[in-house]
Amino acid sequence: MVSVDERWSIIEGDITKLEVAAIVNAAKNSLLGGGGVDGAIHRAAGRELRAYCATLGGCATGEAKITPGFDLPAEYVIHTVGPIWRGGEANEAELLASCYNNSLKLAVTHQCETVAFPAISCGVYRYPVAAAAKIAVGEIRRFLAEDETIEHVYCVCFEPAVREAYEMARQNGLDEGI
Repeated sequence: MVSVDERWSIIEGDITKLEVAAIVNAAKNSLLGGGGVDGAIHRAAGRELRAYCATLGGCATGEAKITPGFDLPAEYVIHTVGPIWRGGEANEAELLASCYNNSLKLAVTHQCETVAFPAISCGVYRYPVAAAAKIAVGEIRRFLAEDETIEHVYCVCFEPAVREAYEMARQNGLDEGI
């Protein structure tokens, strides 16, 4: 049996190029594209993604919705709306944890064996990277420990500093027995 920690990894790169069953999009509430990873995913997927997203009625913060991947190598895009950082007193941690949990539940529902996550809320939404990484690592590990459907999860970091924060969160979680 493969351990939980062998079922997920931290990589640096372009999430739009990964050949996985599903990539997760750090989306805006409208689901109609934006900057950062959201814009990159919409550009790489093509116009059909925006048209499909327009039929979904948006998405609440902390929730997730799934679409086809269209021109992406991934079969699906799971769109989740992370919280905007407001100092930590506006339920940001719970909402961010919900993004990971709801995205992973959708992946299981759609029989996705491989899933790639960006650093949700760490760009324009200004969530402190170290705090966001700790939540991401904790939620991914917890979910994988409870469900064996997903074979591998990738945390895809867009720059070295983000990868370092994720590696630190992973090591701290192992040290704390999380």
